[in-house]
Amino acid sequence: MKQFLLTAIILTAFACEAASQTGYPITPVSFTQVKVNEASFWGQRLKASREVTIPLALSKCEETNRYSNFSNAAAHMKDTTKVFDVVKNMGFPFDDTDPYKTLEGVSYLLQVYPDKKLDAYADSIIAVIASGQEPDGYLYTARTQNPNRPHKWSGMKRWSEVEGGSHEFYNLGHLCEAAVAHYYATGKRNFLDIAIRYADCVCREVGDKPGQVCVVPGHQIAEMGLCKLYIATGDKKYLDQAKFFLDKRGYTRVKNAYSQSHKPVLEQDEAVGHAVRAGYMYAGMADVAALTKDEGYIRAIDKIWENIVTKKFYITGGVGARHDGEAFGSNYELPNLSAYCETCAAIANVYFNYRLFLLHGESKYYDALERSLYNAVISGISLDGGKFFYPNPLASDGNYERQAWFGCACCPSNVARFIPSLPQYMYAVKDDAVYVNLYNSSTANLQVNGKKVIIEQETNYPWDGNIALTIKTGGNFKLKVRVPGWAKNEVVPSDLYAYSDGVKTHYYIYVNGQKVSSDEVNSFTPDGYCTIDRKWKRGDRVTICLDMPLRKVEANKQVKDDDGLTAVERGPIVYCWEDGTDSLPEYGIKGLQYKNMTLIPYFAWAHKGKRKMAVWLE
Repeated sequence: MKQFLLTAIILTAFACEAASQTGYPITPVSFTQVKVNEASFWGQRLKASREVTIPLALSKCEETNRYSNFSNAAAHMKDTTKVFDVVKNMGFPFDDTDPYKTLEGVSYLLQVYPDKKLDAYADSIIAVIASGQEPDGYLYTARTQNPNRPHKWSGMKRWSEVEGGSHEFYNLGHLCEAAVAHYYATGKRNFLDIAIRYADCVCREVGDKPGQVCVVPGHQIAEMGLCKLYIATGDKKYLDQAKFFLDKRGYTRVKNAYSQSHKPVLEQDEAVGHAVRAGYMYAGMADVAALTKDEGYIRAIDKIWENIVTKKFYITGGVGARHDGEAFGSNYELPNLSAYCETCAAIANVYFNYRLFLLHGESKYYDALERSLYNAVISGISLDGGKFFYPNPLASDGNYERQAWFGCACCPSNVARFIPSLPQYMYAVKDDAVYVNLYNSSTANLQVNGKKVIIEQETNYPWDGNIALTIKTGGNFKLKVRVPGWAKNEVVPSDLYAYSDGVKTHYYIYVNGQKVSSDEVNSFTPDGYCTIDRKWKRGDRVTICLDMPLRKVEANKQVKDDDGLTAVERGPIVYCWEDGTDSLPEYGIKGLQYKNMTLIPYFAWAHKGKRKMAVWLE
């Protein structure tokens, strides 16, 4: 065990160095640098992920042929007379991504819970994945198992249906994301090299040069994955390929709003089409904007974000109004009963806002991110980590029930990778400044201008607004403290929602007991943070006190579905009424009284079977 812990310490130092060379204007803090307290809000969810979600996802991947698809591909390459019934074995050509996403979650967890058995099991899965990779790097079992009869969505040639249903580039994106996480968590290259070989295959065969195929992803995420691979390897061709996919969108064969290819990306100013595809593309655009400093990309992505947050953003932080096409609706089209709000779309919205923060360094992106995180994202997974929602409506007539898995398992496996990644969103660094973005009891080991900074955070957030930050190492640096928008009487960074109760809330920030900021004494810098610039001593303590009264919210009058209705929230948590539920004592969640009704956190609804539910109340 001592050797394993020593290795973990060495790899954490390695990951810190890697994270300091990202190329973003704001430097993200790696998940390897933040350890959350197990008893905390997010610590409990990491524990559930380790004990329930990840084991479930791994077992479901085995049960549903996800691993055998790679073994079958290997068997066919070894003996071409062996062919397999792809249609029977694979429900979807993106089934390969479920092992990738689950391994990504495993990688994050190995930093929190060192586990030699889990580490070895991950390596065994990676070996199976490697066996299904073709000699030139192509990795797509929907074809390799039976090249003459591939999956019906795949087309008879490589890339021939990639703008439609083949998902070859979608698989690449998730492979890159998972492989980079595994590399940062373990320092091993076994998974990373698989991703590099597939990415190299794509870079060779796809482009606008003679002999290449000029196509773009039908389902985006390759753009994000390639940017991560660029950061991990330093090889700029991956960033160039990501930008190529975006630059060519709207110029190739397929042109439709569903896949955001209806016009060139630099001309887009409204969020349209399939909300997950869109969110992944917008995150990829933000990556490219941040990493290349391309002004055209920066302008375009800022306009799209503005459209979402002012006209297409649910009070829960969900996105995607329509079941038809799992899509964004028109401006101000935000129905409740028929809302889709796919779990994957909420996760994509977190990715999008996080990257915009890394580009611009403004607190408003975290205000949007936090709302999605505490409501729309974790609504998608039960508190015990074992059941899931695909859509997350804001009202139910009793027809919704959480499921242990889905045939199209993108949401469960996406949650399996996302929840363990939470520590990386808490802090960020730029030059001599440390951003404190999310609140959860934890210890952060940071690098600020080449010097070690340790910050210990203690809080019961989101249930109360008292946060204590203890500086464990001294030095000169700026501490940028985020006061959430809700604490400053702003529901979201737009006029889409507003508090309707006339309540005056207060917040205070102290350093060693001396007030440095409050709602009466504004010490915010233009980026929206309370910036405390001083020479810190070991043991210095920053205390943040945020009022958390019950708040009533009304929607902009143009949101017709919410006209005359009220939503209720407290801190970052949106509440809902659920038929027959007074509280959830088995989860330690008490009800909240409003107009003789007991309300519970929106993320906790449907934990007792099918129930009627409403977020917006009369």
